[in-house]
Amino acid sequence: MMARWSKTDKKSGVAIYNFKGTGIPQLTLQIGDVVHILESCEGWYKGYLVRHKGSEGIFPKSFIHIKEVPVEKKRHSENTIPAEIPLVQEVTTTLWEWGSIWKQLYVTNKKEQFQQVQSMMYDLMEWRSQLLSGTLPKDELKELKQKVTSKIDYGNKILELDLTVRDEDGNILDPDETSVISLFHAHEEATNKITERIKEEMSKDQPDFASYSRMSSSPTHSLYVFVRNFVCRIGEDAELFMSLYDPLKSTIISENYLVRWGSRGFPKEIDMLNNLKVVFTDLGNKDLSRDKIYLVCQIVRVGRMDLRDSNSKKYTQGLRRPFGVAVMDITDVIKGKAEGDEEKQHFIPFHPVMAENDFLHSLLSKVTASKGDSGGQGLWVTVKMLVGDVIQTRKDYPHLVDRTTVVARKLGFPEIIMPGDIRNDIYITLLHGDFDKYNKTTQRNVEVIMCVCDEEGRVMPNAVCLGAGDKPVSEYRSVLYYQVKQPRWMETLKVAVPIEDMQRIHLRFMFRHRSSQESKDKGEKNFAMAYIRLMKEDGTTLQDGTHDLLVLKGDSKKMEDANAYLTLPSTRQHIENKGTIIGRSSSIAGGLSVSSRDAFYISTLVCSTKLTQNVGLLGLLKWRMKPELLQENLEKLKIVDGEEVVKFLQDTLDALFNIMMEHSHSNEYDILVFDALIYIIGLIADRKFQHFNTVLEAYIQQHFSATLAYKKLMSVLKTYLDTSSRGEQCEPILRTLKALEYVFKFIVRSRTLFSQLYEGKEQIEFEESMRRLFESINNLMKSQYKTAILLQVAALKYIPSVLHDVEMVFDAKLLSQLLYEFYTCIPPVKLQKQKVQSMKEIVLSNLFKKQECRDILLPVITKELKELLERKDDQQLQAQEKKYCVELLNSILEVLSCQDPASTYNHIQEIMVQLLRTVNRTVITMGRDDPLISHFVACMTAILNQMNNQHYSVYIETFQTSSELVDFLMETFIMFKDLIGKNVYPSDWMAMSMVQNRVFLRAINKFAETMNQKFLENMNFEVQLWNNYFHLAVAFITQDSLQLENFSHAKSSKIQNKYGDMRCLIGFAIRDMWYKLDHNKICFIPGMVGPILEMTLIPEVELQKATIPIFFDMMLCEYQRTGEFKKFENEIILKLDHEVEGGRGDEHYMQLFESILTECAGQHPGICHLVGRFVCLVKGLLEKLLDYRTVMNDENKDNRMSCTVNLLNFYKNINREEMYIRYLYKLRDLHLDCENYTEAAYTLLLHTWLLKWSDEQCAPQVMSTEFQCSQTYRQLKENLYEKIIEYFDKGKMWEEAIALCKELADQYEKEVFDYELLSQNLIQQAKFYENIMKILRPKPDYFAVGYYGQGFPTFLRNKVFIYRGKEYERREDFQAQLMSQFPSAEKMNTTSPPGEEVKSSPGQYIQCFTVQPVLEEQPRFKNKAVPDQIINFYKSNNVHLFHYSRPVRKGSVDPENEFATTISPLENAIETMSMTNEKILMMINQYQSDENLPINPLSMLLNGIVDPAVMGGFAKYEKAFFTDEYSRDHPQDLEKLNRLKDLIAWQIPFLGAGIKIHERRVSDNLRPFHDRMEECFKHLKVKVEKQYGARELPDFDDKRLGRPRSMLRSYRQLSVISLSSMNSDCSTPNKTTSESFDLEVALPKQGKAESEETALQINPHPEVKRRKSKKRTKRSSVVFADEKTVPDISISDMKCVLRKYEFMSDTNLSEHAVAPQKTSVLKQMSSVSRSMPVIPGLTLTVGPVAPDETIASHRLSQPVFPSTSDGDKKTLKKKKVNQLFKTMRISRVLEDGKQSVEHHFKSSSTDL
Repeated sequence: MMARWSKTDKKSGVAIYNFKGTGIPQLTLQIGDVVHILESCEGWYKGYLVRHKGSEGIFPKSFIHIKEVPVEKKRHSENTIPAEIPLVQEVTTTLWEWGSIWKQLYVTNKKEQFQQVQSMMYDLMEWRSQLLSGTLPKDELKELKQKVTSKIDYGNKILELDLTVRDEDGNILDPDETSVISLFHAHEEATNKITERIKEEMSKDQPDFASYSRMSSSPTHSLYVFVRNFVCRIGEDAELFMSLYDPLKSTIISENYLVRWGSRGFPKEIDMLNNLKVVFTDLGNKDLSRDKIYLVCQIVRVGRMDLRDSNSKKYTQGLRRPFGVAVMDITDVIKGKAEGDEEKQHFIPFHPVMAENDFLHSLLSKVTASKGDSGGQGLWVTVKMLVGDVIQTRKDYPHLVDRTTVVARKLGFPEIIMPGDIRNDIYITLLHGDFDKYNKTTQRNVEVIMCVCDEEGRVMPNAVCLGAGDKPVSEYRSVLYYQVKQPRWMETLKVAVPIEDMQRIHLRFMFRHRSSQESKDKGEKNFAMAYIRLMKEDGTTLQDGTHDLLVLKGDSKKMEDANAYLTLPSTRQHIENKGTIIGRSSSIAGGLSVSSRDAFYISTLVCSTKLTQNVGLLGLLKWRMKPELLQENLEKLKIVDGEEVVKFLQDTLDALFNIMMEHSHSNEYDILVFDALIYIIGLIADRKFQHFNTVLEAYIQQHFSATLAYKKLMSVLKTYLDTSSRGEQCEPILRTLKALEYVFKFIVRSRTLFSQLYEGKEQIEFEESMRRLFESINNLMKSQYKTAILLQVAALKYIPSVLHDVEMVFDAKLLSQLLYEFYTCIPPVKLQKQKVQSMKEIVLSNLFKKQECRDILLPVITKELKELLERKDDQQLQAQEKKYCVELLNSILEVLSCQDPASTYNHIQEIMVQLLRTVNRTVITMGRDDPLISHFVACMTAILNQMNNQHYSVYIETFQTSSELVDFLMETFIMFKDLIGKNVYPSDWMAMSMVQNRVFLRAINKFAETMNQKFLENMNFEVQLWNNYFHLAVAFITQDSLQLENFSHAKSSKIQNKYGDMRCLIGFAIRDMWYKLDHNKICFIPGMVGPILEMTLIPEVELQKATIPIFFDMMLCEYQRTGEFKKFENEIILKLDHEVEGGRGDEHYMQLFESILTECAGQHPGICHLVGRFVCLVKGLLEKLLDYRTVMNDENKDNRMSCTVNLLNFYKNINREEMYIRYLYKLRDLHLDCENYTEAAYTLLLHTWLLKWSDEQCAPQVMSTEFQCSQTYRQLKENLYEKIIEYFDKGKMWEEAIALCKELADQYEKEVFDYELLSQNLIQQAKFYENIMKILRPKPDYFAVGYYGQGFPTFLRNKVFIYRGKEYERREDFQAQLMSQFPSAEKMNTTSPPGEEVKSSPGQYIQCFTVQPVLEEQPRFKNKAVPDQIINFYKSNNVHLFHYSRPVRKGSVDPENEFATTISPLENAIETMSMTNEKILMMINQYQSDENLPINPLSMLLNGIVDPAVMGGFAKYEKAFFTDEYSRDHPQDLEKLNRLKDLIAWQIPFLGAGIKIHERRVSDNLRPFHDRMEECFKHLKVKVEKQYGARELPDFDDKRLGRPRSMLRSYRQLSVISLSSMNSDCSTPNKTTSESFDLEVALPKQGKAESEETALQINPHPEVKRRKSKKRTKRSSVVFADEKTVPDISISDMKCVLRKYEFMSDTNLSEHAVAPQKTSVLKQMSSVSRSMPVIPGLTLTVGPVAPDETIASHRLSQPVFPSTSDGDKKTLKKKKVNQLFKTMRISRVLEDGKQSVEHHFKSSSTDL
């Protein structure tokens, strides 16, 4: 019993393998396909593909991975709700979309992009699995989401997919929940982000940009360094001092990072192994822009004086000695040019000191200048540039920088001092010294010992730090240089002591000589000292810079006594200031003296946020100590360095407000304090100190406590404003206005504190003061003084910034009123730009969010905007002003969109009434490339979007007259149409475009209602308005962004779900509007036919069913008016052509069109037959147009030409000249693409046949866009002839060109009498005649190709074509190329036409064999000697008859290969001899006509024949055939034997002629060769003439040698027959050029003749058509000779004939005098071969033709051979002629009364 299908609870699954469905019920699946499961049965599921719901079927359970998803049940349906978070769903759909593109990139071989997409997909898949794992901590999840969305957006951009817009959290914005303006800004922002990202990606190749973008993105940077290893043979402990170094300035720019390295080769603190990490921080943009930065490491060894000393106890240990340096250029890493990889290790080579007294700092300079070999010793480090300061880097790079990572700061403050960055670092650098040896025999080994002491000389413990990462120490000992008088240490260390100790400490430097012997060293004492205080007497800190310290000598004990040395001066500058003269060794005090022979220099740098070096600032901070200096100090504050002020910001502000409060009853210091406050606020506005904004804010909120300050601040501010408004000088006012925001913050905070303290006391007074303050501001705005302009601009800019604070202590409505007055008191046209900018800030404030405030402010804003946008004066609105206007308006709309609709109704109305039309007109007048156009369109869309139905009604009623309303609607419709056609947004802004469409659709429908109400009735009917409506609606419905079928499944379903298919909505609206027109419909025919057609071609069935009936309505309408519908018909044919070519329409549309119109016509019998005819016509046209469209993308130009021909003939048959000409030129272009100039010429000739030689104006339908300059028929025809002659010339068809030249010449001579043009024409003709005689045009070969079987397209099926091959192309090569076009076709190895079973089979069969052209009679050449150059043209061109031979079968036939049979050996011999003779003759003709041909080919040919070994090539024939035995056994072959003998005899005169030419042309070095050849020829001649008789040729040496004649007509006539068998089925052609005749072959009856020869004939006929494949009746074979039986002609008769005509041209086709019938010799010769069946050529026809009617083409074939000067040298491709045949039915009676034969032209050469 069969199992049943049952419902299943499993709803959703994913295919995990590919499944190929074998039958209809099975559904084919690809990996990753999502399926919705409906039922299950045993091992199978039934369901459908989610992305293609129409595909339903069954599939195996084992191929599906089930996904557990919740199901939402509705009344009639179930919806599965994805279980994943939205971002995972987005990743999934993105991967789907990218996946299909990725495959496409593979197929199109775009490797680079393919790999890029693959890499991005791998990333997304990896991240998707991380998101699904649910194990990530919150911060990592946030970071991952950021990475995912960034990658998706970037990928979508480079793959040209739609832009995804997101909110701050990375979630996709829902357009329904977002205002239009927000959506627009989100799109802008997303685009900018992605553009930046793409620039970054590109900057991997151009790293300069990366560094620039990174530098500009952050003010502070850090360099991360990880010391991996130090490889150096020291044998003692070492200290590694690493720092950053500027080689150009030779200065260290950062603190040292100190690593203490043990003698055993690893860090002294073993825990630090693999953790030696440091961050050099505080690097600003100035540091990044240094030309060079090095990472340097100075290495100091700690041990013996000399490494060569033994390590015994007698030597002094612990001496710090210079060892060497290591230097690395990190400029590229710092600037971002080299990518810093945290895994990559860099080797920094080590450079040792060359001598013991080499200074390390000097060595640095040398090493940075020249690189030396390190011998493998050095440092291994990892470096990476990090963005941000220490706090930031710890957040952003936690895996690199943690709490244990050492921080080495810059020497000095960072460019931007971060709030809370409290420092108190004093950097001391030991520069250099100069020490006299005194009583020593050698220079001293000076060691400097530095410590920090208090005023009593006690050493402060742990106050000195040698480098970052090292513990602080109490004393510092310098590096020791051996016996150097002037040591240069350049060692920097840091002193860090508590701020409270600073006043009482000083630095003490002791100088000691160190001995290498420990015993001596113990006895050494300090020989000198120096000291310096860190704080000066005035309380300021020691100034930065170099200090020349005095060296004090004396008792070493006294040196440690602070009381002894502190009384002495410390610096040389000190002495100079005091004017003290220092003697050579004058004792000053306490046993210590200043040494004038010794010197010691240090430099200091103070980095402290607590210590100031500025006296004025210190005086202000401590103003109570010296109140008398207060005024001076307040004034001095303005000249204090800003860096000093911001360091002490809180202290300074406290001091200022304390001064103000303590003088609250007088205004003595008010102005000074106010100015000082303004100065400080101004400082903080500077970028360098911008981060102090937060400090200032925090101060105001948390520390500020001056409750009465607001009164004084308001008072001073008002004073300044009043002074300025009177035009009086007030220097600080501009600074004050700039600082207005913070001034008001202080005022408001002060008032709030006061209010809290005194419970709201003095509120009225405060409000009054505030009002008066605003009045003062308004007075300033009214001021007409020139000095006021700048202040007014500043006021407009800074007033909005105070609102946020003022609103907290002041009534909002009153404040709005004050602002209203503020703006209205400015003269109307003054400062408009600044007003708009100011108003934007007002709109963004909290004030504008309140309805009552908007009521007051909005009218003044809209008025200002309207005035500015509609400004009519000469100066156009500047782009900048437009920008401000649109930003202001967008801000208003944005605010309104966030409010409750009820509270904004009037405000929307205000904007709508005042500004909608203004904005519309601005959009209309702006260029589409204007950068602001999208902003204005978004603004207009937002206004329309926020208008409700009531708003629309109100707005329509605002128009006073109907003409105004019509104008508004017209301009709106035109604008909408323009915006739809040229979208102002980038193409990937899908959401924005769809929202705009939705808004436009609603507006269009609303305006349509108005049209129905006001402009439909007779009197009010507005044709142009309705016309614009229809054109707009059709433009809307056909816009690209709504054509869902062109999008991916994901995109189309997204649009469908979110917006629906808007096309149906507008389509139904158009239909309803059309039917409402009633009797006015006729106004829109034929104008609306094209647009409606465009709409019906949208592949949406419901829409098509609704709109196609409009066509019938149009036909009916026109028919009722005129009795026909010609206008409609013409228009639809014209438009259908354009639409289908543009990609619209399909088979389904054709069927729907036919069925709907036929059904409609059934209800109106009167018009029924006309509609039926029309439907047939359109159907036929559609079929051809669809064929044409399909093959236009085909590489096979044959097919393209064939379809073009079909269409061309169709338009000719229905008399659509314009369309006919259009396709003629398309066909011409196809020919030119293939360089088929002859075909191009014949194509244009068809156009000329439509024209007459007349001076009438050209009708527009016969004009071509190419020749639009031609005014009259004559001009156009003349231009065309010139172009055609040019093409014929390029194609070497000079005969055809001459004919046209003659016609033109006739016109010039007899009609227009333009002898100048006539002379040019005759010169051109002369050139063509010369070309015919002088330029060689080799003979092409032809192939017959039959396409059999139903597998071929209709234009090939069961038809035979003749092709001209390419030059020197073998049949095998031609056939191989042919087969490559149809890889599944089977090759037929037979020349017999196949039977019906092959023709009707579903496969493809190709038959290909060689055919020979048959020369036609040329009456004008009768009985004339014509040069070969002229004859040769007609042998290959103008031919309509081709013949081929079939071999004689003997024995059994191989069914697989009919060619594998034998032919008579005698016939083969005749054929071979014929071919040889023909070859010799052709070569002779060539050498006669061209003196420049190389002699080698002739030499080889003649020698190959006369060579004794070959003996003319006939020795073997003599042995085989010329024997009595053969004659006895084959009596029937007597005639053939005579023919063979005749051919042998003729070979001798040919060879003789050749040898004569050879003798004339041979070079001296080949003369012996020629003589031998001549000798051989003499022997051969004697032998042949003796056996076979002598033959004679005319003398070649006559005076007309240059014009060789065709000769030996008798020989040629014989050879006609032999040639037919010579190039039989399998023979290889010699040369070709592809030209094809297109023949449909009727099968000949099987003849019984032993040698069956078949001719393909193309008969002249008035029209070339092509006929659809029909069953043909077989025709009897046609005998080429006369049908009457021809009596046998005896051999003697034959000889007689030959003799009689032997000197006549072979083209002399006069009638044979001897023959009883009036037939040409050629025909008589034909009759010799008994019967020759002929296949009449049948071309394909379009149009009704009798089934067995023979239709053929009379046409010229083109010889297409290269000449050195011609473009035809390029390989010409094969082309089927018959597809390209075109004909014109022009019956013209010639003068002789005969009807002219209609011309048609050939196919071009092109690949099949």
